[in-house]
Amino acid sequence: MRDTPGSRRSTRLASAVRRLNRNAALLSAARNTREWALGEHQIEHGLSSARGRPADLAFRQLAALRAGEPGVAGELGAAVLQSWQRLAEAQGRGRGEVDVAVLFTDLVGFSEWALTVGDELAVELLREVSAAVEPPILTRRGQVVKRLGDGLMAVFRDAPTACGAAFDARERVSAVTVAGHRPRLRTGIHLGRPRKVGRDYLGIDVNVAARLADAAQPDEILVSDRTLRALDPQVVASQRRQFRARGAPADMIAHAVSPLRTSVALRD
Repeated sequence: MRDTPGSRRSTRLASAVRRLNRNAALLSAARNTREWALGEHQIEHGLSSARGRPADLAFRQLAALRAGEPGVAGELGAAVLQSWQRLAEAQGRGRGEVDVAVLFTDLVGFSEWALTVGDELAVELLREVSAAVEPPILTRRGQVVKRLGDGLMAVFRDAPTACGAAFDARERVSAVTVAGHRPRLRTGIHLGRPRKVGRDYLGIDVNVAARLADAAQPDEILVSDRTLRALDPQVVASQRRQFRARGAPADMIAHAVSPLRTSVALRD
């Protein structure tokens, strides 16, 4: 390109735009405003398996942009796309067509314990817990969607099947001991219509199930109100719990559940 007054002005303008885009104060303000208005939305999670929808492609391209060179433009773009997704969820677009019971499990205090005993025993415990948790899921024709270090996400075709697996898994984990340590499981279950993308599931319903697991006490199984309504009260006892979590509906009610009979009663 020839060095002309016009090209020099264009170069200076492009340089100024890049500096503005990377301005730390503006970037922080844009990010804080987006998160205050729309919540913390990790735009890059779970989108790698999207197949061709324009919005999914836009999210993936924006995620790549933000990962390579985070800036004010990326945050503004995230706000626009996140607002569109929020509107789409509210209107029912991007949701699944059938009910799915989403289950999350997590080991209480695993990270702290693993730091004290080292990798070998930590891996042994994870293997033992996996061997206890996954068979109850698979025998009920549930699907393990992803393993999350010391937990997992699974889906079932209905709420009773998911709860039966959770009760059985909790009982089996209670028999596990490694180096004198007994792991304690916490579980969250929500019945909703998440959107299936490849082998993964996305959407508000997945977030709700994860937040229920986060809020559960050791050895506790928390379910949403909609999940509880799908269960037989002659089979499952419940206790209402206060529940507030970012990303979950403000009026949502949680319930700690336990079997009135053996877990076999909830098995197919």
